Amino acid sequence: MRNTATTHSGTAIPAQPGPDDAPDSAAAPLGNVSVEGGMSGVTASTASTASTASTGSTGSGGDEVILGAGPRLRVGERATVRLRETDPDEPARYAPEWLELREGVDASARAHELLDPLRIRLANLPGRAGGLVIHDVGCGTGSMGRWLAPHLDGAQHWVLHDRDPYLLHFAAVASPRSSADGSRVTVETRRGDVGRLTPDALAGASLVTASALLDVLTREQVDTLAAACAGAGCPALLTLSVAGRVELTPSDPLDDEIAEAFNAHQRRSGLLGPDAITAAAEAFSEHGATVQVHPSPWRLGPAESALTAQWLRGWVGAAVEQRPELSDRADRYLRERLAACEAGELQVVVHHSDLLALCRPIGAAS
Repeated sequence: MRNTATTHSGTAIPAQPGPDDAPDSAAAPLGNVSVEGGMSGVTASTASTASTASTGSTGSGGDEVILGAGPRLRVGERATVRLRETDPDEPARYAPEWLELREGVDASARAHELLDPLRIRLANLPGRAGGLVIHDVGCGTGSMGRWLAPHLDGAQHWVLHDRDPYLLHFAAVASPRSSADGSRVTVETRRGDVGRLTPDALAGASLVTASALLDVLTREQVDTLAAACAGAGCPALLTLSVAGRVELTPSDPLDDEIAEAFNAHQRRSGLLGPDAITAAAEAFSEHGATVQVHPSPWRLGPAESALTAQWLRGWVGAAVEQRPELSDRADRYLRERLAACEAGELQVVVHHSDLLALCRPIGAAS
């Protein structure tokens, strides 16, 4: 079974193939791929989705399932989060179903409190009269742009970075057409690797954004991102990084054990997981930025039952992959939790954090 790393959502991604927010050192350097006009009408979200893990199984003997779609499917069941078919030699590509499912909750969770200090910084940037240039790193299907562009005034040009050309196309087609004051929004796509991001690649940038990205990076990659932003003199708004805490109501004795195993799964292969926000705050501060962090929790109730069910399957699946000895108890736990979810009796708070780093503009006094 391929090693996996999990997003804050509990859905796993391969440690190497890298979707919207997973880097791969073997990826092609950043470069222009296409320029497409924004078109409305398609919805999805920016977080990564889908890989293999096992729930109720150690994963040996070919018993692989799609994490995020839960335990091995029984007769009549159908996975709702799945890998798209690709050639074996190609990087994994990810279906947008999970991304679409979570977009509304992501939008509600992001810290609006960070928008005012961001607007103030953007209003004072040199060259603002020509409009904003915003780089969305690990853009996935572009939900960060769909959320943020309508909150900012003025013309905007979004540069969408991702490794998956399918997701890049999806993001470009679904990009917003106008900003908060009705100004034009344009978009271009670049296929590449966040681990190779440089100040030169961000030349002229007004802002760097990312969503659900930091927790699937290594400390070195986070420092590379901070150095690139600082070198380009642009702020960074990095949202929805896992905080490592989950609250389920009603509680269950196994909640904490599952959460601990999930957090350990996130830290595999040197990835930061729930340590990402602390590491990013330190990295940006070391590069001279002023950093603000604000909570951005998912709050899932009966109205979000479809998302909650998918999150539960992925969360438990990752925990069991990390600690196979949990398998029997976790199977019972998941069945009971899914039943409570279906009955509208389960509420979940999945804690995340948003980070705003105000790097010194180029030419500013140190």
